[in-house]
Amino acid sequence: MSREERDIQKQKKKRNRFIFRSSILVVLVGAVIFALFSNSKDEDEIYRAGDAAPDFQLTQVNDAVDEDVTQLSDFEGKGVMLNFWATWCGPCKDEMPYMQELYPKYKEKGVEIVAVSLDGTELVIDNFIEDYGLTFAIPHDTNSDVRDLYRIRPMPTTFFINPDGTINEVVQGALTLERLEGHLDAITPDAS
Repeated sequence: MSREERDIQKQKKKRNRFIFRSSILVVLVGAVIFALFSNSKDEDEIYRAGDAAPDFQLTQVNDAVDEDVTQLSDFEGKGVMLNFWATWCGPCKDEMPYMQELYPKYKEKGVEIVAVSLDGTELVIDNFIEDYGLTFAIPHDTNSDVRDLYRIRPMPTTFFINPDGTINEVVQGALTLERLEGHLDAITPDAS
């Protein structure tokens, strides 16, 4: 075999190795992308309209509420506005006065507001409740269990739950007074 033929064979082997290695690399990259996409899709998927709202039980912080514990299933037959918020969240602060303004009117109509605090300590929550004069249920999610259950990302996030326990609407971000009132009307027991 001549030197030229050996060089040609070496080049063919190199090219075949390159093609083989590239193919394996493409398959591995594809598998990694598929795995990442599949996992992130499951983790990012939040509950949607029509899904049953998962039940939870948390300790109540607001002294204006009679119960020491808030359990979602206790509100069966009522509309529920389930809001996730924190004292350090600017948009949360913006919508709290609207929630308090509408609460007495909608409580009479069979709608409850449950504002789950994701803050670290109860002291900041207590000060916030006092500053805003809040009278609706404010349970404290100290270990982020309910936050994880509902897959909360941005704050505030609000679930409007029908009297039958199904989710009517999920809203990410702050609500205006008009939008809030529209969502509360939609979950009022007589309206559902």
